[in-house]
Amino acid sequence: MQPVSSPLDVEYILPLRWDDDADLDELTDYLTALRAWADVTVVDGSDPERFAAHAAAWAGLLRHVAVDERPGANGKVRGVLTGVAIARHERIVLADDDVRYGRQALDAVVSALDSASLVIPQNHFDPLPWHARWDTGRTLLNRAVGRDWPRTYAVRRSVLRTVGGYDADTLFENLEMERTILAVGGIVQARPDLYVARRPPTTRHFLSQRVRQAYDSFARLALEASALPALCLLRRRPAALALVALGTRLRGGVQYGGQRVPVAAHSVRTIRQRLERENATGIARK
Repeated sequence: MQPVSSPLDVEYILPLRWDDDADLDELTDYLTALRAWADVTVVDGSDPERFAAHAAAWAGLLRHVAVDERPGANGKVRGVLTGVAIARHERIVLADDDVRYGRQALDAVVSALDSASLVIPQNHFDPLPWHARWDTGRTLLNRAVGRDWPRTYAVRRSVLRTVGGYDADTLFENLEMERTILAVGGIVQARPDLYVARRPPTTRHFLSQRVRQAYDSFARLALEASALPALCLLRRRPAALALVALGTRLRGGVQYGGQRVPVAAHSVRTIRQRLERENATGIARK
């Protein structure tokens, strides 16, 4: 690992799309500290007024760009691929706007790319309001039966560029990225021992994410639902949320950014077959 005072050879990419700027000052403080350790690119899909406010707040601090025009219902994927295309470093850290790296965690996740194509750390909430405590229970359950899905990853730019990125018409974009890398023989390294802080969502946002988080696994959803009898939605029917998720799938998928996304994520086999077809015809994603 490098000395704490020296910057790392890494691009930190933050895809952003805000409806309000209530947390702008706090995020700016974080990015100011982060900028001493890494080159930072914010790919901003916010409306023109907020985009201009962000540009003013971050002028001279980091690189702030708009999302490229590219196909796909998942705006986060389009933002990530925009940032990857212009990244100045081979090693990239992708992080949502609620992720808060310290220098030690950033150093560790970047160093882990020495032996991997994709590194998956472990998020933890800080601070812990009531819903974050419940969601931490879900995280522990995921770790016990498999693994959790964080809001940040480290990836090698060359791998994503070689395969032309990953499908932006999927709901679980991180799973799609992971499976795409596996499909081309990349090394995916899960690091449940590498903890990265994350700010908890508001209670309203937390509740809105219940169906989306469990969309890809109805069995896990039923178990989550039975663990939360306090919610009015689940007070009389512990499996009610599972039925909502099933109904959502039957209606064509989950609503995301004003569009319905019908696919949670493709299998490794499906992705591999698509890449083989694209290679055979000379067609690749940009």
